[in-house]
Amino acid sequence: MNIYKHFGKRLIDILASACGLLLLAPLFAVVALSIKLDSRGPVFFRQGRVGKDGHAFRIVKFRSMDAVSSTLPAGITVSGDKRVTSVGRVLRRYKIDELPQLWNVLSGEMSLVGPRPELAKYVDSYSPEQRIVLTVRPGITDPATLAYRHEEEILSQDGDPETLYRTRILPDKLNRNISYIRQSSFRTDLLLIFHTVFDSFLPASRGSSPPSSSSGNSHTALPSSQADRST
Repeated sequence: MNIYKHFGKRLIDILASACGLLLLAPLFAVVALSIKLDSRGPVFFRQGRVGKDGHAFRIVKFRSMDAVSSTLPAGITVSGDKRVTSVGRVLRRYKIDELPQLWNVLSGEMSLVGPRPELAKYVDSYSPEQRIVLTVRPGITDPATLAYRHEEEILSQDGDPETLYRTRILPDKLNRNISYIRQSSFRTDLLLIFHTVFDSFLPASRGSSPPSSSSGNSHTALPSSQADRST
């Protein structure tokens, strides 16, 4: 039995998320005030996602889009999306909008590290092999998060970002996360957390090489396997 996977991981999740929520309370207050001053609408954005064993839950983020867009059907967000507010651009750039998910971690719906939870419309198309990602709690960060930290820029290069996401990006993310699940450990999780925090402050990288794309745009590049620095 892997003691860390069965007991230690959840214990660390509880302790780290509880401490994080307490220590980050002043930052949360500043962010909340900034969101309210910048645009009309709620401070938090809640959206249905699919979690462990296929159970649905509502993920919590700081709202980064205008209130009207936040109520529209979920879709792909690309770099330069006009729905994103001024404050929202900063929150998304430094991943601050993801911090309220510490509450999802504390409540047991998520983990600090695990496959990012997807919308039901994507999960419905998973193959039996891909559904392995639903055997663990979804996380705030994972190997795919690091590899695709500039996902919005990648999507903006393609004429059909939805198809690009479904046919190329999502399958690659799932492959990375299946590999993570099979070899996860305390050390792996610690490295993923460290790289996630560190990478949040790196400048955006917009240059890329042009491999072929199934959506028909030959100028869209996806991260190579070397982009995953957590393993």
